[in-house]
Parts: sequence; C-alpha cells; structure tokens
Amino acid sequence: MSVVDRTSSEFKGYLDLYDRAPLLELGQFADAERWRQHPENVVTYIIDRNINYTNVCVADCKFCAFYRRPRHAEGYVLGFEEIGAKIDECKAIGGVQILLQGGHNPYIPFEWYLELMRYIKRNHPIHIHGFSPSEVVFFSERFGLTVPQVVRDLREAGLDSIPGGGGEILVDEIRERVARKKAQTEEWLGVQEEAHRQGMKTSVTMMYGLGESSADRLEHLFRVRELQARTGGFTAFICWPLQPEGTPEMSHYRKTDAVTYLRTLALARVVLDNVPNLQSSWVTMGHKVGQIALRFGANDYGSLMMEENVVSAAGTTHRTTLGEIDRLIRDAGYQPRRRRQDYTVIEEVAAA
Repeated sequence: MSVVDRTSSEFKGYLDLYDRAPLLELGQFADAERWRQHPENVVTYIIDRNINYTNVCVADCKFCAFYRRPRHAEGYVLGFEEIGAKIDECKAIGGVQILLQGGHNPYIPFEWYLELMRYIKRNHPIHIHGFSPSEVVFFSERFGLTVPQVVRDLREAGLDSIPGGGGEILVDEIRERVARKKAQTEEWLGVQEEAHRQGMKTSVTMMYGLGESSADRLEHLFRVRELQARTGGFTAFICWPLQPEGTPEMSHYRKTDAVTYLRTLALARVVLDNVPNLQSSWVTMGHKVGQIALRFGANDYGSLMMEENVVSAAGTTHRTTLGEIDRLIRDAGYQPRRRRQDYTVIEEVAAA
C-alpha cells in the first residue's frame, strides 16, 4: 500500500493553494495546464446512455438513493432484449457507447454478465464501458474469483473499458464511514491497475462533500496521480459533489456550492498533470457552472447522457440535447467535437 505523505512540502503547497488561493488565480493555473495539454480550441463530448441493469444492491451506501434492497417491490433486473432496445435507441441518435452499471446484486450469476456482453456484441454491437471497480470487487468476492480473473473474463466476453464509478473519496477512513461494505481504497485502485495491466483504459472519479477534509480530497488526487504514473491507463478524471437531498442518511450534509466545485476541479487539473482529460460535471452543477468549468481546467463536456438514473434519484435532474450541448460549448468560446471513450475525435461526415 502506497502512503501519501501529508507532511511533504509538495502536499502542503497544494493544500495551501486549494484552501487559500483566490478563486480566479487558481482557475488561471488550471486553465494554463488545460491549454498546455490541449492547445486546440476544442471541447469534446460523447453521446452515450447509462443503462443500470439492476438496482438491487447490498452495499447500503449511505449517499445512494437509487438502490433497493433484495426482495424490495421496486427492485428489478433488466432483460437482455430490453437492454438491447435501449442500445438501439442510443445508436439511433449517434450514440457510440453505453455505460453499464448496476448494484451489488447477490442473485445474478456471473455467467449472466458474461452472456450479456456476448449478447450485446452479437446483436447490438457498441462500445461497452461497464462495471465499476466496486462491482468487480463484488464479483470477485461473490463468485470466488480473483480480480484478474474477473477482469479477464469480462474483457474476453466483450467489455471494452471500465468506468471510475464508486471512487468517492479514496481514503479508507471516509469510505468506512459512508460505504463500508464496498471496495475500500486499495481494492478500488487495485481493479484499476489490473484493468490497465490487461490493456484496458479506465476513467477515475471523485465524489466529495462526504464530510471529508481538504487534505482527504488532495490525498485522493495524489493516489490517482501515483497510479497513473505507473500505468498511464486513466483517460479522464471527473469530480462532482454529493447530492444529499434525496438521501435521508446524508441529508444533514449541506450540498457544496459552485465555488467549491470550481476550486476542486481546478486543483485536480493542476495536480493531475499526467491525466489527459477532465470532464465538466454539468449533470450535477447545471450548464452555467458547466460552461465556467471549461475555464477552470475541463476540456470535455461529458456526455449527452441519454439516460441517467443514479444522480437523478438523489434529486438532481439537469438535462440537455445535442443542439444545446453544441451551442453551450460554442457560447463558451470553443469548437464542439464528438468523441469516443478513448477521447479520439469522431470526424464529421460532410454532407453529400
């Protein structure tokens, strides 16, 4: 286990920057790093769909309003055909990816997941960005497999990349308090490292506002940077605040404001100088802050997100259209470009 030295001059310097630097000064540092890595006047986004294959979960995360316990009347597992229909709807509007995530459902056999991958690739071929590190750890424990075996079996069945869901704060003290039944820091990062070792690209996230300190947030960023230095497998970093409104156990926490979001995003851009892309989280912050984020380190506007269930269950319901995304990016002073999961740009086809 690597240990972040919170007494180092580097750590203290970044912490001071996060806590004390004027907002616009911190934003300027982040914007300079953004332009260093992306000198072209372009902001990218992807057309995809979040498909939550089940909402049955035994992780009992205190911040989640989406899941249902086993045998709850509102629990579900989607059938293959229903998932296929959702994929076809996504592809019909130019979608190039699905984000496939669910709860820790103890009743689904591992072969179901593998057959789902094969079914999608056979009947509705599309890039499958699926199964967060926490789900992979759950599969490993539930089915008596090693993490490398789980990753390999999913990849061979058709999984293309792994999302960074369930990152929250990568400090065990925080994870133990809000999600003790889910993958802890080393386990979560271990899945990411194994996926990178097997040639897969992944994203990495941070959900803050869980009662953690500024130093906890910075330690999270240091852990991400350290792993990226070894593997180079992260394509992007995404952060957003806790949505406490719809989660009774977290309702005593106050949702952090836009300034905190912009400071956190900007610090991430400065610290994570080896992670190429940062997304603007308009889904949780709204489009005005989403646009401003493009001057605070973000070079990507995330996803059209044709379907989103988890964040909206907690009470946040920002929506958009393709035309609006293009307009918002142009109004912020950039050229919009559609992309794939690996951030390669999809070249526009000229009209005949």
